Amino acid sequence: MPIPEDVTGDEIDKDVRQELQSLPKTLAEDVAKNLVMVARLIDEDPEAAYGYSKVALRLASRVAAVREAAGFAAYANQKYGEALAEFRAARRMTGTVDLWPVMADCERGLGRPEKALDMAGAPEVHKLDKAGQVEMRLVAAGARRDMGQLDAAIVTLQSPELASSSVQPWTARLRYAYADALLAAGRDGEAREWFAKAVEADRDGSTDASDRLAELDGVEFTDALDESQDDGDAASPEDGDKD
Repeated sequence: MPIPEDVTGDEIDKDVRQELQSLPKTLAEDVAKNLVMVARLIDEDPEAAYGYSKVALRLASRVAAVREAAGFAAYANQKYGEALAEFRAARRMTGTVDLWPVMADCERGLGRPEKALDMAGAPEVHKLDKAGQVEMRLVAAGARRDMGQLDAAIVTLQSPELASSSVQPWTARLRYAYADALLAAGRDGEAREWFAKAVEADRDGSTDASDRLAELDGVEFTDALDESQDDGDAASPEDGDKD
């Protein structure tokens, strides 16, 4: 797959670059460039990112960072079985538990919420950092919802992190998930309150909390272009005015 000229491979994280040092220099550079493309495209064009991840995987399947990138690219394309296999491979290589929450979410994607809940209660969760533990809580709540257990999902999300007034990278998503669960349970007033709190914490627009809040408040957005077109149509002369 083509690599833009502005991509050098030096853009990758230093830890990944260190992993690639086990490869011949030219090969390491090629792998690094493909990993840069995965990171660059995974949000805006996940299918293309997946393609680049497959190239990197073909070149260096024994590098943990490559397996992890391939896992995330597959995950972004809802290829949950493939993603889970890659995450497991990366975990075997590194021995870390960082991927545990996303592995559990793959189980959800495969229609196995019970397995995701089992993973949420596993000893590995205690080894996660705070961000990982919050992510695991989000996955567990999602699994509860998959099983139709709305009240249990709400309880799962109730935590010191949810109650905290400090804003962390995970705060907006946690508040959003809680608001969405409340809304699904018919607790609209509480849901509105938590969507508003999610908006306050969502500094980079990672959720559509503001839209959900507006919807609850009955605010309707009008497309300015359509409105302008309607005005133009109204000003058009009527064909029926002919003599």
